[in-house]
Amino acid sequence: MTHLLHIDSSISGENSTSRRLSARAAATWRAAHPDGTVTYRDLGTAPLPHFDAASNAARSTPPDQHDAEQAAAWRLMTELVDEVKAADAVLLGLPLYNFGAPSTVKAWVDHLIVPGLSIHPETREGLLSGRDFIVLASRGGGYGEGTPREGWDHAQTWISHGVALTGLEPRFVTAELTLAKINPAMAELIPLADESQAAAERAIDALWSPVAV
Repeated sequence: MTHLLHIDSSISGENSTSRRLSARAAATWRAAHPDGTVTYRDLGTAPLPHFDAASNAARSTPPDQHDAEQAAAWRLMTELVDEVKAADAVLLGLPLYNFGAPSTVKAWVDHLIVPGLSIHPETREGLLSGRDFIVLASRGGGYGEGTPREGWDHAQTWISHGVALTGLEPRFVTAELTLAKINPAMAELIPLADESQAAAERAIDALWSPVAV
């Protein structure tokens, strides 16, 4: 049976573009996999703890030698890695905050980098490859080629590098200029914002469409 892991991270609730995109992608996946199952994790409303000294020590200490804090950290890392391993596809809603990823997403990635769980301890091969990893990204402004802030979106580049050790390879669907309709200074960009949103929706709708032959 196919399985989906659906993760949101926005703190904007029903006003969140990334949540709307990830919900659309989840619905598209369900339509393509009517017998599939879904695990949902909301990093925005139930954030993970930051990766700390106990977490770091747990990765380098044999489990049978963990103290109480290390054991708790190891259980959480195992839970998060197992969620990914159980999934044929992973959806991640990724808003851009202050030109980077939400700290909750950073914490999620930090907990996935675990030799012995997501990385082979000897070969260093990533153990989470072989599944779809779709990142539904949203950006309030424009960061494309030729714009004043070209290259200021550090979230997409970072997450590609951040999960690389695990074998995950993200594919991105991005909607930008999402603030155009609420920021008067960006009003003239509303048509471009609408175009970006529509393009993202088309890309989502095609993610699991049957290939014509």
